Amino acid sequence: MGADWDIIIAHFLGVDHCGHKHGPGHPETANKLTQMNTVISSPVERLDDKHCLNLVPTLSLLLGVPIPYSNLGAVISDFYSFPERRLVDRFLHSYSLAAGDLPADQLENLKDLFSSLKAEYQLLISEGNQSSEFENLLQKHVQGVQNYLVQARALCTESWARFHPLRMIVGCSILCASCLLCYLVAEAGILLDISYRSLITYTLLWSLGAGTLLAFGIWTSWMEWDPLSLWALVIAASQIMFFCKVRKVNNLCRRFRPRRVSLILSSSCLILFFRCCALFSDSFVVAEGRIAPFFLTSLLMLTVARLHWDGRLTLPTFTPLGDTLKPLLSPSYRKDGPWLVILLAALMLCARLSRFFHNCREESPDCQPSCFLAPLSSIKDPQLKNVSYLGCIMCLVAIVYSVRRWLQHYGNLNSSSPLVLYVRWGFPLIALVITSYWAVSAGTENSLARLRDLTRLSLVACPRAVYALAGLGLMLLLWDPVTVFMKRSRDSDSDNTVTTYRGAPASEAELLHVIPQIYRKMRRSMKSRLRPGNEDEKKGTTVEAYGLGSVYSAAVIITLTLLSLVLLLLHSERITPAFLILLLEAFVILQIHSHVHNLYCPPDSSEQFSVPWYAVLSWGLAGTQWFYSTGHQPVFPAIHWNAAFVGFQEGHGSNFTPALLVAANTFSAHILFSAGSSLLIFWPFLCEAPDSKKKKGKKDSDEGEKDREDSPLMEMRLRENPDKFYAALLQLSAKFLFIHGVQLLSCVCAAMILRRHLMRVSVPGDCFVLWVDYAVTSWFKTLILQQPRP
Repeated sequence: MGADWDIIIAHFLGVDHCGHKHGPGHPETANKLTQMNTVISSPVERLDDKHCLNLVPTLSLLLGVPIPYSNLGAVISDFYSFPERRLVDRFLHSYSLAAGDLPADQLENLKDLFSSLKAEYQLLISEGNQSSEFENLLQKHVQGVQNYLVQARALCTESWARFHPLRMIVGCSILCASCLLCYLVAEAGILLDISYRSLITYTLLWSLGAGTLLAFGIWTSWMEWDPLSLWALVIAASQIMFFCKVRKVNNLCRRFRPRRVSLILSSSCLILFFRCCALFSDSFVVAEGRIAPFFLTSLLMLTVARLHWDGRLTLPTFTPLGDTLKPLLSPSYRKDGPWLVILLAALMLCARLSRFFHNCREESPDCQPSCFLAPLSSIKDPQLKNVSYLGCIMCLVAIVYSVRRWLQHYGNLNSSSPLVLYVRWGFPLIALVITSYWAVSAGTENSLARLRDLTRLSLVACPRAVYALAGLGLMLLLWDPVTVFMKRSRDSDSDNTVTTYRGAPASEAELLHVIPQIYRKMRRSMKSRLRPGNEDEKKGTTVEAYGLGSVYSAAVIITLTLLSLVLLLLHSERITPAFLILLLEAFVILQIHSHVHNLYCPPDSSEQFSVPWYAVLSWGLAGTQWFYSTGHQPVFPAIHWNAAFVGFQEGHGSNFTPALLVAANTFSAHILFSAGSSLLIFWPFLCEAPDSKKKKGKKDSDEGEKDREDSPLMEMRLRENPDKFYAALLQLSAKFLFIHGVQLLSCVCAAMILRRHLMRVSVPGDCFVLWVDYAVTSWFKTLILQQPRP
């Protein structure tokens, strides 16, 4: 094959004719395809390795479409001569100012070469065709421009493909130490007989001192380190201080050793190990949206199967003497077993339904994106548009109604506080505004074409009204999060007065009306006299509350509902069923956790306040699953940029608001599951069965006292044990941080060992993991400072 050609067009005659005549499965068709493959492969094998990478960016600029992120080619100089090199020079200048990792000498040489080419170009333009050697000079100039572009690309490629092994090792070591720290706090937080307040104070002071010393050394040019290395050393110093402080605890290893082996052999550890190992494969990362539901269902099924293996779902066996062989078996095994099977079936159904809302990646050409990702305005059929709109409204109403019924079922919404009024009327109002916004945005191009001003006003006013109402709800929740009726003792002072009878005086009816009041007043007076003198002053005002068994979880549910409504507004209208299934799956996971917790933990044991690893891991896997099931992919082209303009049709004055809206849209599932992680502590207490904590009252006690003894305490057990409550929150945050940190460590190790950049694969997800690590770390420090320890 000669070298006097620029392009090859491969076309083979007879293939279509053979296929139409004989069919696709005929041997003649196979022979024809084999012949065509041989003819095409022959010239391809003789071609060099200079593939045409520059065609895609050139055509993209000519057609006015964005250049794909995965393309590494440059624009063909025959179409863009001088403008391209000017853009490259401006890019190199801007990038060198922002990053500063380009070699200064090579960058200076490129600038000198660009200046000489610019002067040569101006000279050629001024002379025109007057010179006899104009064509030779022009050809020489073109070769110089091509040489400049090749050198610029080589410089950028060398800089972007540069690896720093020492920094990678230090970073992995810091991440590994952070994960170990979180693991120690999660598993041995209660066993550490040290003051967390002093521990965090010494650690912060040590970090501040080390950072000040290193900063002084850099400022005085004693050390020539960049800020990244400085931060790494400060973090390492704080971790060393923590481990040195924990090492002084003598009885930690003796208490901590028995739990270590059981944790390593648990199903949650195996699932987390497979999840981290799979991050080393690009094939898994591309198919992560389908693998995450499999890991979730496998983990919970293994947890339920372990209940059966431990004999907690079977009838208790007895010895010939009548002693049971399973003394720790909960008496509620008969109802928990069937319920667990039903809940597992519901979980698998939710996992199946979540696949209908997936988006596609560029690496999967055969994949078809979900039709639910398209907005209502893209539907041309009016009947189908109306049916889809009604379906979205029904899903939204189901979310609001379910939350309200749940709150009322557990004794909430029985007062006239501002938060209760907001839940009763604010949630339906927000749902009404969202449906109005959907109606306006879906019919903007057709039915409301004559009312453009009103339409634009509605497209701006409706989302901002939702933002304002959601902000008002969060403020009321922070001000007074209690949604139950509360009655203080001073409100019942009026009961001390004896009311007169309005009927006939000195009658029997009057005596029956007055004497009981006098008796109750005398009884209260005698009780107050028999009570110690300082007890009332210490006790303060007595509060009578109704429905405190769900007071903590009710506040979290209201917060999740507000976040769900706002995040739903930022998505397409037809993604509303996905949010409904998301909340349903979260409810199923919480129910499974409460049933398993009820079977494993005795009623009054200390383990009742601890969240097991499988629950935290399943909660994290559910967040990963619904990241994909809400129409997202961890690649930049799949980001829903239109979320930045929901309520801001005319643009933004800064980058903060659109970045916040796009981040909320992208990581909506992670935000919901992170904000609702505390439900893993509250839900087993909330689902506390009345007969599981029932106590037999004395025969001489009255009915009211028996009712108080028989009624379950539910979440009030957390208030009665504040130390255990704070420790449970501390351990939950440490476990949540450990699971995300291990996954981030695996991704970093994959990039370090395989020496590849995983920008397109996992950067958006890892950005959120880093943000979650920072948020949970702040919460972790706050809990440590608030925990009362000697």
